[in-house]
Order: sequence, then structure tokens, then C-alpha cells
Amino acid sequence: MRRRTVLVAGLGGAAVAGAAGLHLVRATDDVPEVRQPLPAAPPAVEAAAKVRPVSYWTGVYLRSWDFSYRNGTPLSRSKDSRDHYDLAYDIDACTAMFRATGQTRYLDRGLEFLENVVAAAAPSASLAKSSFRDGYRGWASSRAGGGGDEFPLYESYLWRYGTNLLVAMKDLADSGHRDRYTRLLAFAEANIFDKWHSRGPRDHIYRERTHMAAHWALIAMNLAHLTADQSRKARCNAVVDEISSQLRGQLRRNPAEPTAWFWNDVWGAAKQPGQDVGHGNGVVTYVVEAHDRAQGWSDSDMAAFSALLTKVIWPGGTTYRAFVDGTGTDNGWWSDGFVKLGRYDPAVQLRLEKHQVVNDQFAANMALNASLLKA
Repeated sequence: MRRRTVLVAGLGGAAVAGAAGLHLVRATDDVPEVRQPLPAAPPAVEAAAKVRPVSYWTGVYLRSWDFSYRNGTPLSRSKDSRDHYDLAYDIDACTAMFRATGQTRYLDRGLEFLENVVAAAAPSASLAKSSFRDGYRGWASSRAGGGGDEFPLYESYLWRYGTNLLVAMKDLADSGHRDRYTRLLAFAEANIFDKWHSRGPRDHIYRERTHMAAHWALIAMNLAHLTADQSRKARCNAVVDEISSQLRGQLRRNPAEPTAWFWNDVWGAAKQPGQDVGHGNGVVTYVVEAHDRAQGWSDSDMAAFSALLTKVIWPGGTTYRAFVDGTGTDNGWWSDGFVKLGRYDPAVQLRLEKHQVVNDQFAANMALNASLLKA
């Protein structure tokens, strides 16, 4: 889950990518109590005037504009789905920049990348080493020991952001964008969600780790919002409801900070150190989007995830923790999720402005944060 290295200068240092609840259960030494986080202080309104504007972060993002295209284009044209996993970050950045600025050049790049991915798909029956060999279209992977099979993880990792892009553009009226939207939506409905759901949702959608399931919750939430097929909509909503409910059941008060959340990434487990921060980004990405669409996650939840970022996993300076209980050391990678918490509280955004681990995805989401804070 570590992104390619992207140097972004001029940010104050070297930069590389890469309500109190009922006490139900006593904690042991390594199992936090089942309690909700304590209420956080309300956002400081005056801080909103101090955050850097969208234009600043647009400038930072554009420093990598040419590089991102050179790097992303071959990934998008690859027939190996592991490359699409890496492309996901570019799609998210394009979507965030389009939402922040309204400029369609960012949208068009994201669409180009997704259209290339679709063009690289082949019938499953033609993939010699596929475990499925059915009538759906997709990609095999031979990288990282893939052995030429099809992998739901790689596809869900990209298409959570591919479907986010479709949500962002769904109200565009011009015929060119509508045609592209319609084709990509039809592909995602049939060859991403329907495909893996028909192959067995218990094996391929309700995944064994919180972050892997969260990718599918986001895809399903997006498609439930977009699809005109009522039976598909019902299946999507069922996926969202189950994964969201299970994720809620994993959460408890953080042992290191009473205003923050803690969770373990293994369903039904609660031991420390809990979820690793790198993969925890995937959980945060889902809950942020779900909150913003009023689908089961509250302002208090977002404040508790923000406290997790600013008080536990990033207590200060260049100290970055590896796990959500505040233990271990890591590299400060949260471009793919935790950065999005800046849209709720200008104090969190100001804190993120000091972060030195910056790439184009981080800059794009900071631009979107700034736009939403000013709205």
C-alpha cells in the first residue's frame, strides 16, 4: 500500500510519497474497553480563515502533473490488475482536483485512465490461468506471485475510486461526458460489482480484513447511488449495510487517547495493536465518503477519526506511528485516507499543512479539503 516516490519541494522540508458511551466490557492489557470516544472540542471557526487556499494546493499538485501522466498511462494500459492497484492513487487525485476546482481537465485525465483500463479487459474465459473463466470481463495478474489469476483486491482497490469519479461527474450535462459516464458505469456495474458478487460475496466482497471490505462498501455505496437497476441497487445496499454494521462493531475507545477510535483489522478481534495505519487509510476513505452522503457515520465519528490522526498516530513533528493504538513507527503515509479528514476541521487541515510526506494525491485532497472548508 505504499505509493511510488514523488518529490514535492517547497513545503518546508524534504517530501516523499511513499460522546462517552456505556461501559460494557472490561479491557484486558491488550483489549481496549468497548466504549465510544469522549466528545472532542468543536472546531475552531477562526482557524478556517488561516488555511491555505485551493490555489496553493493546485500549484503543488501541478508540479507532478506531467510525471503523473507518464507514470499513470502505462499502468492504465496494463493487462495486469496489480498495475491498476497502483493507478488508484492517480484516479483519486484527479477526482479530488475536479471536485476542488470544477476544471474538467482533471476529470478528463481520470476518465482517460479508466477507459484505458476498460480497454485492457478481456473475457474471463480467455484468461488461461483464471480460477473463474466465466462470461465477465477482467484482468489477470502475474505480479507479486499472482500466477495469472483474477484478484478482487486489485480490482476493488482501483474501482472504489473509479466509481467515486463517476459520482463526482454524474450531473454533467454535456453529451461527451455523459457518453463516457454511461459506458464506464455500465462496465463497473456488470464487470466489477455483479461479477464478484455472482462469484460469491462471502469469498470476494465480505473480505477477511476491515480495509479490504471497506473498498467494496465504497463501490457498493457508489453504485447504489448511480444504478438504474433496482435489483442491483438492493444488492449494493445490502453490502453497504452489512459491512458498515460490522465495521461499527469493531470500533471502541482508543486506549491511548479517550477522544479517538481504535479498531482491529480482523473481524471479531479487538487486541492491540489493532489496524495498521497504512491499510487503515482504506477504512477512513470509506467512512469519509459515507459520512458526506449521510450514510451512517456522524460528525462525532469524524472527530474521533481526526483525533486518532492528530493525537495518536501523528503526535507531532515527524513521529509517525504504525498502528492505531499509537505503537510502532512508520513513514507517515496517509495520502490515501487520513488526509481527507481535513475537510471537517480547519485545525486538522492546518496540522496537515505541516506534513512533510506529500505527493500529488495528498495535494489534491488538501485542495478538496480547502474547497469544502470554504463552502
